[in-house]
This record gives sequence, structure tokens and C-alpha cells, in this order.
Amino acid sequence: VAGKYLPEQQCVDLSSNFYLQFVFFSSGCRYVSKAAAKAQMEFDYDGPSMKTAVPGPRSQRIILIKNVFFQNVGAVNFFCNYEESRGNYLVDVDGNRMLDIYTQISSIPIGYNHPALLKLMTNPNNLSTFVNRPALGILPPENFPDKIAESLLSVAPSGMTRVQTMACGSCSNENAYKAMFIWYRNKERGYKTPSDEDHSTCMINQAPGCPDLSILSFMGAFHGRTMGCLATTHSKVIHKLDVPSFDWPIAPFPKLQYPLEEFTRENALEEARCLEEVEDLIVKWRQKGKPVAGIVIEPIQAEGGDNHASPDFFRRLRDIARKHGCAFHVDEVQTGGGGTGKFWAHEHWGMDDPADIVSFSKKLLTGGYYHKDELQPYRIFNTWMGDPSKNLFLSEVLNVIRRENLLEEVTRSGKALLNGLYELQAQYPGILSRARGQGTFCAIDICDGATRDTILVKARDKGVLLGGCGDRSIRFRPALVFKEYHVHLLLNIFNDVLANHK
Repeated sequence: VAGKYLPEQQCVDLSSNFYLQFVFFSSGCRYVSKAAAKAQMEFDYDGPSMKTAVPGPRSQRIILIKNVFFQNVGAVNFFCNYEESRGNYLVDVDGNRMLDIYTQISSIPIGYNHPALLKLMTNPNNLSTFVNRPALGILPPENFPDKIAESLLSVAPSGMTRVQTMACGSCSNENAYKAMFIWYRNKERGYKTPSDEDHSTCMINQAPGCPDLSILSFMGAFHGRTMGCLATTHSKVIHKLDVPSFDWPIAPFPKLQYPLEEFTRENALEEARCLEEVEDLIVKWRQKGKPVAGIVIEPIQAEGGDNHASPDFFRRLRDIARKHGCAFHVDEVQTGGGGTGKFWAHEHWGMDDPADIVSFSKKLLTGGYYHKDELQPYRIFNTWMGDPSKNLFLSEVLNVIRRENLLEEVTRSGKALLNGLYELQAQYPGILSRARGQGTFCAIDICDGATRDTILVKARDKGVLLGGCGDRSIRFRPALVFKEYHVHLLLNIFNDVLANHK
């Protein structure tokens, strides 16, 4: 019965033929999703299997040892058995097998232990790339340009012809900020050689060598935890507390009302208010002597609560950046890689020239940023500047995405997921609200933060790993191989958690 809620006694056990064998029956009504035949995924399991509480006894023992000898373990959920993890399923050291809808904070593109990636590891021609990690800025391997062309440049955003590789999301954004500052100062100098005063003052952290420039960011944003990135991060107190920061402008991000079709006028006014504030802040900081060199924004504020804005909002923001001579940096660290149904979330804006810089990491397995030709400083540098072995993996990931039409799969699965969340939201209006998403990059709000945290634990106990974001949201971040039958399995378990919530 597709998408209907039935009393328990009317539910039929279809476990012999369909993916409902892991549904947990509960009293009252429950969600019965459309059953789907078992998928032909040779490296996937057929459902969750829970043997102990989580964390289990083995995880707890390792946590005790780690807490004595290693770093703080406060953030550790449990220890994993990655050898036994497959496809959409993560296995822990106690043998618990969980449907992973969080995927290492949205960083697993095609599931665990994908055969194509395992095969890549056995190719002797790749051995040198895995064994020898070069300082790419000075001694890159012969095949590095070809591998970059096969991987990162093959999915370059519209208008981008250059890419700078890095190791992670934070260092990608941090160095992109530096590129924007250098570009802005070059413009101010008329592209002349820096003066002797520039040289001498920069060594003592003084202007004009260290100019008092700024980057405009948005409340609710998360761009990383290095110093510059942290100045543009405004999602959680714990990220920023006790760390010195910069006096940079912070604009409001639109707070949309849902369902969108019922609040068209109100949401348009909210976005207009935020854009007006952006312009006011740019002018104000210029008058303070701290001009805005760049604007940084996520297509969807992920860590901050899966906050969305309309394509028109981003198009108008891009125009504001041009008008005021600011670089426009789109942070696709979490949204990039296909989770929204398009490889880049900003493609949903429908723009030929969406940004001056697009940063990436997570599902792309390496870090870095694409940029326009004019943002090509020769002073962005560190020892490794990325990892060629990750480009090998990315090339194969892209082959799998194309060969298996995974972006189309994400669109189908995402539609099923969002429709299921709408139905659960209608079933549990006192608990759920504001279901939203693009592709499988979805979220839903819970009535309060404590209830959200309880639901996450109960879902994990039943074999589903989910993540929180913002003050009270649950985010869904499956791999690109997450299919419709996985959606129905997830929705049934999620419904059971909700039905049994006290």
C-alpha cells in the first residue's frame, strides 16, 4: 500500500519478497511505504541488523583506552568495522549493521567498499600514486595534469577553467579567502608591484601590507574551523567560543516559511529584506575602512540547519557582488558531488556565471576550489596541496556516477524521500514540520532539540544512522547509491521511532 498509514493489525508481512522485513511494528498507526523488489547491488546488504546497544561493549572498551592515551573522545559515537561495511551500510566493531543516512558527514559518494574502488587499489599501475605523496606545488608527478583533467576539470562549474587542489574543506575555503584578498588588493594597486611599504608592514601585521579587508558571510553559515573560516562560521557556539576572530560583516540568511507554495509573498519579502541588509553592510564596512573583498555563501546552509533560499535570491546576490566589486564565493563543500540531484547545487540557480570561486571537498574525496582566471595568485601554497591518490578515486567515482546514471537515481530517490517526509509530517504534526530538500539532500524539523536528539538515538538503535543540524533539525545525507527501496526501508523505521516516541 503506497504511502498510506494503517492500523497495525492491517499490516501484512511481506518479508519473503520485499524490503519490509526490517520494519519494526508498533502500536497504533504506522507508515507502510511502497514495497520495492530487492535491488541488484552486489556490494550492498539487505537491511540493518542490530546485535547490541550502540555503542556496544567492544566500542565502549576502545573508547576507554582511547580516552586514556589519545585525543578527547567526546564526539566519538562508536568504533567501526570498515572491512565489513558495504554499500549503504556501516558496520560497527560489535557487529551492528546500520543503514547509513549520514555517510561520514556527507562525504561518502558511492557507498562503502564499492567494487570499482577496490579494483582500483589492485591495479599495479596505481601503486606508486598510493605509496608516494608528493609536494604538489613543486614536484608533481608526470601524470598529475592528465589526472586533474580526468577528474576535477571534467566536472568544473560553469565559467570555471582552473582548479586549486587542497586537502580538506576548511583549508579549501581558507585559501580561497586568501585568493580573494590578493585579487582585491591587486585591483586596488592597479595591478602594480607591491611597494616597499607593503613589504615592510606585512611582516609586522600592519597595513597597508596586511590590509584591513573583510569577507561578508551569513548567520547560520558553516565554512570550517581554521581562523578565517571560523570568522565566517555562525552555526554553533561550540565552534567559536574562546577563539579570537575578525570584525567582518554578517548578513541574515532568509528564514523561509513552509510549505513554500503557501508563503510565496512572505518568503519573497524575507529574501528581499536579507539582500537589502547585504548591500547596507557592504556600504557600512567600506565606510569603516574595512571594505568587503568577497561574499561567501552555501547553496544550502547544511550545518546551520539545512536552510534554503530561492534561485532568485542567489542570482540577485551574485548581482550585488558584481555591483560592489566583491568576489563571489560559493561554498559547495557539503552540497557538491550530486546529493541535490545535480552535481553542483548552484546548478539549480540556472546561471551561466554563478560564481568567481567554488570550493569543494567531502564527496569529491579531495579538497580545493575552482576559480576564474583573474583569481589565480601564485602565493597559495602548502606542502601537499591535495593528494593525487584521491584524484584517482574521484575519477573512478565519476565513472560510476555516469555509468550508473546516479544523478537521475538521486532525483528519483529524493522525490520518494521528500514525499515520505511530507506524509510523516502530516501523520505527526506535533513532532515534525518544515520537510524540505533537493534530491536526497533533505531535512525535517523536530519540535525541539532534546526530542531531536532522542529520535536520533532511537533511530540508531533500530539500525538507521541520521545526523542533526541547526537547533532542532534532522538531516538526511545518503550516498548516491541510495535507491528507492532504501528510502522505503528508512521511512518505515523512522515512522516506528516516531510512533513509539513518548
